[in-house]
Amino acid sequence: MGWRTRLLLGAVCGVAVASVYAGQPVLGPMGRDLGVSAGSLGWFVAIGQLGYLVGLVLLVPLGDMLDRRRLIAAHLGLVAAGTAITAAAPVAWAAFAGLAAAGVFAVVVQTAVAYTASISPPAERGRNLGIVTSGVVIGILGARVIAGVLADLWGWRSIYLVLAVLAGVLALLALALLPADVRAGTVRYGRLLQSFGGLFAQPVFLSRGLIAFFLFASFGTLWSGMALPLAGAPWHLSEAQIGLFGVAGLAGALGAARSGRWGDAGHARRVTGIALALLLASWVAIGQLSWSLPLLIVGVILLDFAVQAVHVSNQHALTAAYVDRTSTVIGAYMVFYSLGSALGAAATTALFDAAGWMGPTVLGATLALCALAAWVFSAQTAARAAQRVRGRCGDAAVAGSSPVLPVSRCGSSVQGGGEVQEAC
Repeated sequence: MGWRTRLLLGAVCGVAVASVYAGQPVLGPMGRDLGVSAGSLGWFVAIGQLGYLVGLVLLVPLGDMLDRRRLIAAHLGLVAAGTAITAAAPVAWAAFAGLAAAGVFAVVVQTAVAYTASISPPAERGRNLGIVTSGVVIGILGARVIAGVLADLWGWRSIYLVLAVLAGVLALLALALLPADVRAGTVRYGRLLQSFGGLFAQPVFLSRGLIAFFLFASFGTLWSGMALPLAGAPWHLSEAQIGLFGVAGLAGALGAARSGRWGDAGHARRVTGIALALLLASWVAIGQLSWSLPLLIVGVILLDFAVQAVHVSNQHALTAAYVDRTSTVIGAYMVFYSLGSALGAAATTALFDAAGWMGPTVLGATLALCALAAWVFSAQTAARAAQRVRGRCGDAAVAGSSPVLPVSRCGSSVQGGGEVQEAC
């Protein structure tokens, strides 16, 4: 997997996820232009996220059945269509329809991640995932900055027009440049959906999913609520100035790009624990927003570093544990991401109204503590499972975050992050 392939897949992730989040800085102008009341502006973002959730369940598992390269190209083309409809929408319902379509097919991000895992050699899987998923962070945080600039120059519609062009070009490049994705066999779609639901009963998957739920709820608490105190006293920052905090978050997230290599070296579980401790510490700095912007910047960098490091480690562990259904497991994992992000976004505004910035600060720190507790519990569960395997098989399982390591005479295996999946 060459650097051009990694760069192309990272761009796919960035453009696709930007189609869901690009409207956040320009909700006011969109509402005024399309005649949407202030109380309903949140639907411009919510409709895309709801579409994204639908796509996770119905579309991402197709990657375990069909050629992922063709899926990536097709879904990008439909993202382009959705964003083009939004850019040209004369009335609100047309914009909502375009945003919903773009959100549904923006799950090309997860197909790209699963494709990356499937074509990567095991020793390089974490490194490649870290680079490709950096595109997601660039899309989420960079969209805030770029959208504000484009809106100031040419209006809010220019944002979606640019996204439509980029998605269309990337669709053509994906067909032309990505390596072929050959399937060894075929699986029925109904079986894939059944497998999707069955993952939520498996301890290895559930433990990583719960960590992701609390992780992204904490992330959503910051990024959905931070603009409120920054726009008020004593700072009174403009939308463009608030958007620049995305640069700090981007720096933190890109700093965690090496977390995939740490996973390849067998340190994913340790990296997860350290990063979650940093996430908790970041809220100490973020809580000082009312009097110190430098401390806020430090907190934002730490938080986004921690979120990206844990996110890459989670995906590394899960794609190593479920090598035969990477698309399905990534799609199911991202359900926790969507639900956590929605919880953080919904709760932070209500808490800010009730208690000022202290409310979201306490919430974000509590969610970070819950993620750390879930990590500790999963480590204990993995240790007990490893002891059972040793007792039944008579061989020691090697802990860590390496790819699947077989245990002789028995067929049990130690999966990513030290989690054990018994096959005796």
